[in-house]
Amino acid sequence: MERGLALEGFDPDSNCQPAQAFRILVSESENEIAFHQHRKGQLILALHGGITCEVEQALWMVPTQHAVWIPGEMPHSNRATANARLCFLFIEPGAVEMPAQCCTLRISPFVRELILHLTEQHEGDLSQPTTQRLVQVLFDELPRQAVEPLHLPMSGHPKIRFIADQLVQHPQQRQTLQQWASQLAMSERNLARLVVKETGLSFRRWRQQLQLIIALRLLISGLSVQQVASELGYDSTNAFITMFKKALGNTPGRYLASLEPQ
Repeated sequence: MERGLALEGFDPDSNCQPAQAFRILVSESENEIAFHQHRKGQLILALHGGITCEVEQALWMVPTQHAVWIPGEMPHSNRATANARLCFLFIEPGAVEMPAQCCTLRISPFVRELILHLTEQHEGDLSQPTTQRLVQVLFDELPRQAVEPLHLPMSGHPKIRFIADQLVQHPQQRQTLQQWASQLAMSERNLARLVVKETGLSFRRWRQQLQLIIALRLLISGLSVQQVASELGYDSTNAFITMFKKALGNTPGRYLASLEPQ
């Protein structure tokens, strides 16, 4: 069943079906759903393009052939790239054992096809034995999907949020920790401690993870490696490639190639 990103007013909590799925088409411009929540858990699978999902204390990146798992009752917002094709899978609480926290999952071709098949079922078909058997196979496979480190720890602290917002709006900024501390009227040591306390990462590691998420979004949107390196303020393309490979184990080109449907 195919719908727009906002699901045209559909309420996922209006029934108690174990699983219900929809294909989602995004317009030619980026589309965002503001913070909301629902009783059911939600898996958002990116078939083409990508989506970022923000929850309290974290930002999750979902490239093609990956999905983000959002447990029920967890407030979240979604921002999809232009022309993205997605699947929304809503799961009744307790129907399958899934992580208690958000996570990005690399979805196998088999699970992808199971979800796609489920999107073709109308609501009246969900109670049919054949569909129920398909859903059970899907529930057997979902907990086996690999978790990937494509998230950024966030914080509600106004100073950490200020830095994050500035880096998202101006990713080419290369301010040092000392420069940020001066701007925020803090000592460098106190800001460093605050970042670790609020995110669990050093400032350098936290900023690099934010750049990685921005880089993935830009690459998936169609920018070249050279353009992304420039957008992020790197002195050379090779320096950007080195950072990317260290974080994800592959060069940007090979990583993008791995996202192609098998």
